Amino acid sequence: CISVLTDVNYFQGADVYLQQAREACILPVIRKDFMIDPYQIAESKLLGADCILLIVAALQQSQLIELAAYAKDISIDVLVEIHNQEELDRAMEIDSDLIGINNRNLHTFETSLQTTLDLASRLPPEKLVITESGINSVADVKLMTDNGIFGFLVGESFMRAPDPGSKLKELFFDHD
Repeated sequence: CISVLTDVNYFQGADVYLQQAREACILPVIRKDFMIDPYQIAESKLLGADCILLIVAALQQSQLIELAAYAKDISIDVLVEIHNQEELDRAMEIDSDLIGINNRNLHTFETSLQTTLDLASRLPPEKLVITESGINSVADVKLMTDNGIFGFLVGESFMRAPDPGSKLKELFFDHD
């Protein structure tokens, strides 16, 4: 799938980027933004998103439950982003099979792939794990796949590459 940043203030995203991604491909499109209101979820559907990101760390539990339920009501998938065990426990209270484990520490901004390895082992097997942040090399991809993780949200590595398409090929297609 294609993950599209739409937050303007922190990530220089734009709603039009999501619309352009939707028009350019048939892959599912995830809207990455700070979702705090059901209006944004309705807007996401109108913009063409198939999925939204709900960041557990940014929401009160009542908000998380309300937003996830509304997304389900209007047939938008939810990628629930967690960073630690407390957030994992909270995420288990909502109805989503997509769990994004962000390897970036929100306080230090350092990344550790161990975060995904630790938290993924505590999830029920029916959950689809997406490892987020810190995937920079074939070795990183292999570490994840060797541990049963086959979902990746890669952004910074592609954005920093002189040729993002070549970086995609290098990470996911040029090896056995």
